[in-house]
Amino acid sequence: MDKFLIRWAINGLALYAAIYLLPGLGVENDVTSTYVWFALIFGLLNASVRPILKLLTCPLILLTLGTFTLVINTVMFYITRWVGSFFGMDLHIENFWAAFLGAIIVSIISLVLSMIFRNELKARRKRRKRKV
Repeated sequence: MDKFLIRWAINGLALYAAIYLLPGLGVENDVTSTYVWFALIFGLLNASVRPILKLLTCPLILLTLGTFTLVINTVMFYITRWVGSFFGMDLHIENFWAAFLGAIIVSIISLVLSMIFRNELKARRKRRKRKV
């Protein structure tokens, strides 16, 4: 459960940073709950749809030495916007390049924060094992 909550928080912070830094991205209601819900949608889609997209585009990923995953992340932004629209939330994406740069920002922030928290969770598990 801790891992899910940490992943959710990381997605929320990364999405907030991308929307804050890029003028081509925005949300209709700039409140914390909007980012929390978009983080949940984004996380669920990353867990379910992204592996399917990676499997289907495996030859392109290999051909481009993995850089095509940035395009997959961009598509995930568009799918998140689409799913969010069903719940009355509007994620404004000005153009493909805004989504592409947003995907890069989200990827970098998620990678860095995941590495930090992964080390923290490992240290916490070691402390628990020592106590037992």
